[in-house]
Amino acid sequence: MPEASSLAIGRATIEVAFIGDGFGALEAAVAKLREATARPFDIDTELHAFEILVGAAGAPRGTTEDVRLVEEAEGALDDTHADQDTVLRDLSAGTAAFDRLTLTRELPRAIAGGEMFLQYQPKVHVRKQEITSAEALVRWQHPTRGLILPGDFITVAEEARQISALTLWTIDEVIRDQRVLAADGHDLTIFINISGQLLGDKHFVETACAAVREGGVKIGFEITETAVIRDPECAIANLQILADQGIVIAIDDYGAGLSSLAYLKQLPARELKIDKMFVLQLTSSNRDPLIVRSSIDLAHALDMEVTAEGVETQAAMALLSVMGCDMIQGYLISRPVSIDAFRRFLHDYRERPAEDPRKSMFQRSAAFWKSA
Repeated sequence: MPEASSLAIGRATIEVAFIGDGFGALEAAVAKLREATARPFDIDTELHAFEILVGAAGAPRGTTEDVRLVEEAEGALDDTHADQDTVLRDLSAGTAAFDRLTLTRELPRAIAGGEMFLQYQPKVHVRKQEITSAEALVRWQHPTRGLILPGDFITVAEEARQISALTLWTIDEVIRDQRVLAADGHDLTIFINISGQLLGDKHFVETACAAVREGGVKIGFEITETAVIRDPECAIANLQILADQGIVIAIDDYGAGLSSLAYLKQLPARELKIDKMFVLQLTSSNRDPLIVRSSIDLAHALDMEVTAEGVETQAAMALLSVMGCDMIQGYLISRPVSIDAFRRFLHDYRERPAEDPRKSMFQRSAAFWKSA
Protein backbone atom coordinates (compact mmCIF):
# COMPACT_ATOMS: atom_id res chain seq x y z
CA MET A 1 0.00 0.00 0.00
CA PRO A 2 1.51 3.37 -0.98
CA GLU A 3 2.36 5.90 1.67
CA ALA A 4 -0.58 8.12 2.52
CA SER A 5 -0.30 11.73 1.43
CA SER A 6 -2.22 14.94 1.89
CA LEU A 7 -2.78 17.54 -0.81
CA ALA A 8 -4.29 20.98 -0.35
CA ILE A 9 -6.41 21.39 -3.48
CA GLY A 10 -7.16 24.96 -2.61
CA ARG A 11 -6.61 27.59 0.04
CA ALA A 12 -9.12 30.25 0.92
CA THR A 13 -9.27 32.86 3.63
CA ILE A 14 -12.67 33.82 5.01
CA GLU A 15 -12.96 37.01 7.05
CA VAL A 16 -15.93 37.44 9.40
CA ALA A 17 -16.80 40.47 11.53
CA PHE A 18 -19.30 40.33 14.38
CA ILE A 19 -20.32 42.19 17.53
CA GLY A 20 -20.32 40.21 20.78
CA ASP A 21 -20.21 40.63 24.54
CA GLY A 22 -16.54 40.63 25.46
CA PHE A 23 -13.56 38.55 24.33
CA GLY A 24 -15.33 35.42 25.56
CA ALA A 25 -17.84 35.84 22.73
CA LEU A 26 -14.98 35.59 20.24
CA GLU A 27 -13.68 32.43 21.89
CA ALA A 28 -17.19 30.94 21.81
CA ALA A 29 -17.60 31.80 18.13
CA VAL A 30 -14.30 30.11 17.28
CA ALA A 31 -15.36 27.02 19.25
CA LYS A 32 -18.63 26.84 17.28
CA LEU A 33 -16.71 27.18 14.02
CA ARG A 34 -14.45 24.30 14.95
CA GLU A 35 -17.44 22.18 15.96
CA ALA A 36 -19.15 22.89 12.63
CA THR A 37 -16.08 21.92 10.60
CA ALA A 38 -15.09 18.88 12.66
CA ARG A 39 -17.37 16.56 10.69
CA PRO A 40 -16.41 15.38 7.16
CA PHE A 41 -18.25 17.04 4.27
CA ASP A 42 -20.06 15.08 1.57
CA ILE A 43 -18.83 16.26 -1.84
CA ASP A 44 -20.02 14.28 -4.87
CA THR A 45 -20.85 11.28 -2.64
CA GLU A 46 -17.35 11.29 -1.14
CA LEU A 47 -16.47 12.33 2.39
CA HIS A 48 -13.76 14.97 2.75
CA ALA A 49 -12.18 16.27 5.94
CA PHE A 50 -10.97 19.85 6.01
CA GLU A 51 -8.13 21.22 8.06
CA ILE A 52 -8.73 24.81 9.15
CA LEU A 53 -6.43 27.34 10.76
CA VAL A 54 -8.04 30.14 12.74
CA GLY A 55 -6.60 33.56 13.45
CA ALA A 56 -8.85 36.02 15.27
CA ALA A 57 -8.65 39.38 17.00
CA GLY A 58 -11.12 41.15 19.27
CA ALA A 59 -11.36 44.59 20.83
CA PRO A 60 -13.94 46.68 22.69
CA ARG A 61 -16.27 48.49 20.30
CA GLY A 62 -14.97 51.88 19.20
CA THR A 63 -11.40 51.38 20.47
CA THR A 64 -9.77 49.89 17.37
CA GLU A 65 -9.99 50.73 13.67
CA ASP A 66 -11.36 48.02 11.38
CA VAL A 67 -8.13 47.94 9.38
CA ARG A 68 -6.13 47.29 12.57
CA LEU A 69 -8.47 44.44 13.54
CA VAL A 70 -8.05 42.82 10.13
CA GLU A 71 -4.25 43.19 10.31
CA GLU A 72 -4.17 41.63 13.78
CA ALA A 73 -6.42 38.75 12.70
CA GLU A 74 -4.24 38.10 9.64
CA GLY A 75 -1.14 38.27 11.83
CA ALA A 76 -2.71 35.74 14.19
CA LEU A 77 -3.43 33.47 11.23
CA ASP A 78 0.21 33.73 10.16
CA ASP A 79 1.24 32.59 13.67
CA THR A 80 -0.71 29.33 13.42
CA HIS A 81 1.15 26.08 12.77
CA ALA A 82 0.75 22.32 13.03
CA ASP A 83 0.82 22.28 16.84
CA GLN A 84 -1.29 25.42 17.29
CA ASP A 85 -4.14 25.67 14.81
CA THR A 86 -5.88 28.57 16.58
CA VAL A 87 -4.36 31.91 17.63
CA LEU A 88 -6.51 34.59 19.28
CA ARG A 89 -5.42 38.16 20.00
CA ASP A 90 -7.11 40.23 22.68
CA LEU A 91 -6.80 43.92 21.82
CA SER A 92 -8.68 45.18 24.85
CA ALA A 93 -7.26 48.12 26.76
CA GLY A 94 -4.08 47.20 28.58
CA THR A 95 -3.13 44.33 26.27
CA ALA A 96 -2.67 46.13 22.95
CA ALA A 97 -2.43 49.82 23.74
CA PHE A 98 0.97 50.66 22.34
CA ASP A 99 2.85 53.52 23.93
CA ARG A 100 3.90 55.53 20.89
CA LEU A 101 6.61 57.34 22.82
CA THR A 102 8.06 54.02 23.94
CA LEU A 103 7.96 52.63 20.41
CA THR A 104 9.61 55.79 19.14
CA ARG A 105 12.42 55.35 21.65
CA GLU A 106 12.80 51.62 20.94
CA LEU A 107 12.65 51.78 17.15
CA PRO A 108 16.33 52.69 16.50
CA ARG A 109 17.40 49.82 18.75
CA ALA A 110 15.06 47.46 16.93
CA ILE A 111 16.45 48.40 13.52
CA ALA A 112 20.06 48.03 14.65
CA GLY A 113 19.53 45.13 17.02
CA GLY A 114 17.99 42.48 14.80
CA GLU A 115 14.39 42.75 15.98
CA MET A 116 13.15 43.55 12.49
CA PHE A 117 12.73 40.75 9.98
CA LEU A 118 11.31 40.24 6.50
CA GLN A 119 8.66 37.97 5.08
CA TYR A 120 8.12 37.38 1.37
CA GLN A 121 4.90 36.95 -0.59
CA PRO A 122 5.39 35.71 -4.17
CA LYS A 123 3.70 37.02 -7.28
CA VAL A 124 2.88 34.64 -10.13
CA HIS A 125 2.87 35.57 -13.80
CA VAL A 126 -0.50 34.28 -15.03
CA ARG A 127 0.49 33.51 -18.62
CA LYS A 128 3.94 32.07 -17.88
CA GLN A 129 2.80 30.25 -14.71
CA GLU A 130 6.09 31.27 -13.14
CA ILE A 131 7.07 33.12 -9.99
CA THR A 132 8.66 36.26 -11.38
CA SER A 133 8.74 38.52 -8.33
CA ALA A 134 7.81 38.88 -4.67
CA GLU A 135 6.96 41.57 -2.14
CA ALA A 136 9.14 42.02 0.96
CA LEU A 137 7.14 42.81 4.10
CA VAL A 138 8.72 44.17 7.30
CA ARG A 139 7.80 42.76 10.72
CA TRP A 140 8.97 43.71 14.22
CA GLN A 141 9.53 40.90 16.73
CA HIS A 142 9.61 42.85 19.97
CA PRO A 143 11.37 41.08 22.90
CA THR A 144 8.46 41.71 25.30
CA ARG A 145 5.48 42.83 23.22
CA GLY A 146 5.78 40.04 20.66
CA LEU A 147 4.98 40.58 17.00
CA ILE A 148 4.23 44.19 16.07
CA LEU A 149 2.65 44.68 12.66
CA PRO A 150 3.51 47.52 10.23
CA GLY A 151 0.23 49.28 10.97
CA ASP A 152 1.55 49.98 14.48
CA PHE A 153 5.12 51.06 13.74
CA ILE A 154 5.33 52.54 10.22
CA THR A 155 3.51 55.72 11.26
CA VAL A 156 5.73 55.89 14.35
CA ALA A 157 8.80 55.53 12.12
CA GLU A 158 7.58 58.36 9.89
CA GLU A 159 6.85 60.70 12.79
CA ALA A 160 10.18 59.89 14.46
CA ARG A 161 12.11 60.42 11.20
CA GLN A 162 13.24 56.80 11.34
CA ILE A 163 11.48 55.69 8.15
CA SER A 164 14.59 56.30 6.03
CA ALA A 165 16.78 54.17 8.30
CA LEU A 166 14.15 51.41 8.37
CA THR A 167 13.75 51.41 4.58
CA LEU A 168 17.50 51.43 3.93
CA TRP A 169 17.82 48.49 6.34
CA THR A 170 15.10 46.73 4.34
CA ILE A 171 16.94 47.36 1.08
CA ASP A 172 20.17 45.92 2.51
CA GLU A 173 18.34 42.82 3.82
CA VAL A 174 16.58 42.28 0.50
CA ILE A 175 19.88 42.52 -1.37
CA ARG A 176 21.38 39.88 0.94
CA ASP A 177 18.39 37.60 0.47
CA GLN A 178 18.44 38.21 -3.29
CA ARG A 179 21.99 36.89 -3.44
CA VAL A 180 20.89 33.74 -1.60
CA LEU A 181 18.03 33.27 -4.06
CA ALA A 182 20.39 33.85 -6.99
CA ALA A 183 22.70 31.14 -5.63
CA ASP A 184 19.66 28.84 -5.64
CA GLY A 185 19.16 29.64 -9.33
CA HIS A 186 16.25 32.10 -9.01
CA ASP A 187 16.09 35.38 -10.90
CA LEU A 188 13.38 37.44 -9.19
CA THR A 189 12.51 41.08 -8.69
CA ILE A 190 11.83 41.86 -5.03
CA PHE A 191 9.55 44.80 -4.28
CA ILE A 192 9.82 47.03 -1.21
CA ASN A 193 7.12 49.38 0.09
CA ILE A 194 8.23 53.02 0.10
CA SER A 195 6.71 55.70 2.33
CA GLY A 196 5.50 58.83 0.59
CA GLN A 197 7.66 60.81 3.00
CA LEU A 198 10.77 59.39 1.32
CA LEU A 199 9.80 60.57 -2.15
CA GLY A 200 10.80 64.07 -1.06
CA ASP A 201 14.02 62.98 0.67
CA LYS A 202 16.96 63.60 -1.66
CA HIS A 203 19.45 61.87 0.67
CA PHE A 204 17.32 58.72 0.78
CA VAL A 205 16.98 58.65 -3.01
CA GLU A 206 20.74 58.99 -3.49
CA THR A 207 21.56 56.37 -0.83
CA ALA A 208 18.98 53.92 -2.18
CA CYS A 209 20.32 54.29 -5.72
CA ALA A 210 23.87 53.64 -4.50
CA ALA A 211 22.81 50.56 -2.53
CA VAL A 212 20.90 49.05 -5.46
CA ARG A 213 23.73 49.86 -7.88
CA GLU A 214 26.31 48.18 -5.65
CA GLY A 215 23.99 45.27 -4.87
CA GLY A 216 23.55 44.36 -8.51
CA VAL A 217 20.14 42.72 -7.99
CA LYS A 218 16.62 43.38 -9.25
CA ILE A 219 14.73 45.68 -6.88
CA GLY A 220 11.30 47.29 -7.17
CA PHE A 221 9.68 50.06 -5.13
CA GLU A 222 5.94 50.09 -4.43
CA ILE A 223 4.41 53.51 -3.88
CA THR A 224 0.80 54.52 -3.27
CA GLU A 225 -1.20 57.04 -5.29
CA THR A 226 -1.61 59.32 -2.28
CA ALA A 227 2.17 59.36 -1.75
CA VAL A 228 2.60 61.00 -5.14
CA ILE A 229 -0.26 63.48 -4.74
CA ARG A 230 1.38 64.99 -1.62
CA ASP A 231 4.03 66.74 -3.74
CA PRO A 232 3.66 65.56 -7.35
CA GLU A 233 6.51 67.52 -8.92
CA CYS A 234 9.12 66.40 -6.38
CA ALA A 235 7.81 62.82 -6.22
CA ILE A 236 7.78 62.36 -9.99
CA ALA A 237 11.31 63.78 -10.33
CA ASN A 238 12.72 61.47 -7.65
CA LEU A 239 10.85 58.45 -9.00
CA GLN A 240 12.43 59.13 -12.38
CA ILE A 241 15.88 59.13 -10.75
CA LEU A 242 15.11 55.77 -9.12
CA ALA A 243 13.74 54.35 -12.38
CA ASP A 244 16.84 55.50 -14.28
CA GLN A 245 18.86 53.43 -11.81
CA GLY A 246 16.94 50.33 -12.89
CA ILE A 247 14.54 50.21 -9.95
CA VAL A 248 11.09 49.03 -11.05
CA ILE A 249 8.36 51.42 -9.90
CA ALA A 250 4.95 49.94 -9.04
CA ILE A 251 1.81 51.86 -8.08
CA ASP A 252 0.39 50.10 -5.02
CA ASP A 253 -3.24 49.91 -3.82
CA TYR A 254 -4.55 51.40 -7.06
CA GLY A 255 -8.16 52.46 -6.65
CA ALA A 256 -7.99 52.82 -2.86
CA GLY A 257 -7.11 56.51 -3.03
CA LEU A 258 -8.28 59.42 -5.13
CA SER A 259 -6.66 58.53 -8.45
CA SER A 260 -5.39 61.34 -10.64
CA LEU A 261 -4.88 60.35 -14.27
CA ALA A 262 -2.91 63.56 -14.80
CA TYR A 263 -0.25 62.29 -12.38
CA LEU A 264 -0.58 58.65 -13.36
CA LYS A 265 0.50 59.23 -16.95
CA GLN A 266 3.61 61.13 -15.77
CA LEU A 267 4.91 58.42 -13.45
CA PRO A 268 7.81 56.24 -14.63
CA ALA A 269 5.88 53.21 -13.36
CA ARG A 270 6.06 49.79 -15.00
CA GLU A 271 3.49 48.04 -12.82
CA LEU A 272 0.08 48.82 -11.36
CA LYS A 273 -1.29 46.85 -8.39
CA ILE A 274 -5.07 46.73 -8.06
CA ASP A 275 -6.20 47.10 -4.46
CA LYS A 276 -7.43 43.91 -2.86
CA MET A 277 -10.74 45.46 -1.81
CA PHE A 278 -11.83 45.14 -5.45
CA VAL A 279 -10.30 41.69 -5.98
CA LEU A 280 -11.83 40.09 -2.87
CA GLN A 281 -15.35 40.79 -4.17
CA LEU A 282 -14.56 40.13 -7.81
CA THR A 283 -16.91 37.15 -8.14
CA SER A 284 -19.67 38.46 -5.87
CA SER A 285 -20.10 42.04 -7.04
CA ASN A 286 -21.50 43.57 -10.21
CA ARG A 287 -19.38 46.72 -10.11
CA ASP A 288 -15.97 45.48 -8.98
CA PRO A 289 -15.32 43.42 -12.15
CA LEU A 290 -15.98 46.55 -14.22
CA ILE A 291 -13.53 48.57 -12.12
CA VAL A 292 -10.87 45.86 -12.31
CA ARG A 293 -11.28 45.37 -16.06
CA SER A 294 -11.09 49.10 -16.78
CA SER A 295 -8.00 49.41 -14.53
CA ILE A 296 -6.29 46.59 -16.41
CA ASP A 297 -7.09 48.18 -19.78
CA LEU A 298 -5.87 51.58 -18.57
CA ALA A 299 -2.59 50.18 -17.26
CA HIS A 300 -1.93 48.28 -20.48
CA ALA A 301 -2.63 51.45 -22.48
CA LEU A 302 0.07 53.14 -20.38
CA ASP A 303 2.49 50.23 -21.02
CA MET A 304 2.25 48.92 -17.46
CA GLU A 305 1.83 45.35 -16.27
CA VAL A 306 -0.94 44.66 -13.78
CA THR A 307 -0.85 42.74 -10.49
CA ALA A 308 -4.04 41.85 -8.63
CA GLU A 309 -3.60 41.75 -4.84
CA GLY A 310 -5.69 39.64 -2.48
CA VAL A 311 -6.36 36.71 -4.85
CA GLU A 312 -7.71 33.90 -2.69
CA THR A 313 -9.86 31.70 -4.94
CA GLN A 314 -9.49 29.79 -8.19
CA ALA A 315 -12.60 31.57 -9.49
CA ALA A 316 -11.04 35.00 -8.99
CA MET A 317 -7.80 33.86 -10.59
CA ALA A 318 -9.66 32.48 -13.63
CA LEU A 319 -11.64 35.70 -14.08
CA LEU A 320 -8.51 37.84 -13.77
CA SER A 321 -6.81 35.69 -16.39
CA VAL A 322 -9.70 36.24 -18.80
CA MET A 323 -9.50 39.99 -18.13
CA GLY A 324 -5.83 40.00 -19.13
CA CYS A 325 -4.31 40.53 -15.68
CA ASP A 326 -0.57 39.86 -15.86
CA MET A 327 0.26 38.78 -12.30
CA ILE A 328 -1.55 37.69 -9.17
CA GLN A 329 -0.63 37.85 -5.49
CA GLY A 330 -2.50 36.51 -2.50
CA TYR A 331 -3.24 33.60 -0.21
CA LEU A 332 -4.17 31.39 -3.18
CA ILE A 333 -0.46 31.36 -3.94
CA SER A 334 1.14 31.84 -0.53
CA ARG A 335 0.83 33.86 2.63
CA PRO A 336 3.92 35.94 3.53
CA VAL A 337 6.67 33.57 4.72
CA SER A 338 10.25 33.72 5.97
CA ILE A 339 13.13 33.63 3.50
CA ASP A 340 13.80 29.98 4.38
CA ALA A 341 10.17 29.00 3.75
CA PHE A 342 10.19 31.07 0.55
CA ARG A 343 13.25 29.15 -0.68
CA ARG A 344 11.49 25.85 0.06
CA PHE A 345 8.43 27.12 -1.78
CA LEU A 346 10.48 27.95 -4.88
CA HIS A 347 12.39 24.66 -4.72
CA ASP A 348 9.20 22.63 -4.31
CA TYR A 349 7.69 24.13 -7.45
CA ARG A 350 10.81 23.93 -9.58
CA GLU A 351 11.54 20.28 -8.77
CA ARG A 352 8.15 18.95 -9.85
CA PRO A 353 8.08 17.41 -13.35
CA ALA A 354 6.23 19.41 -16.00
CA GLU A 355 3.57 16.71 -16.42
CA ASP A 356 2.76 16.68 -12.71
CA PRO A 357 -0.73 18.20 -12.34
CA ARG A 358 0.41 19.67 -9.05
CA LYS A 359 2.81 21.85 -11.05
CA SER A 360 0.04 24.41 -10.84
CA MET A 361 1.05 27.19 -8.48
CA PHE A 362 -2.36 26.98 -6.91
CA GLN A 363 -1.93 23.64 -5.15
CA ARG A 364 0.21 23.30 -2.04
CA SER A 365 0.75 20.28 0.14
CA ALA A 366 -0.61 20.37 3.68
CA ALA A 367 2.89 19.57 4.94
CA PHE A 368 4.26 22.68 3.26
CA TRP A 369 1.74 24.99 4.90
CA LYS A 370 2.42 23.46 8.32
CA SER A 371 6.16 24.02 7.95
CA ALA A 372 5.92 27.53 6.50
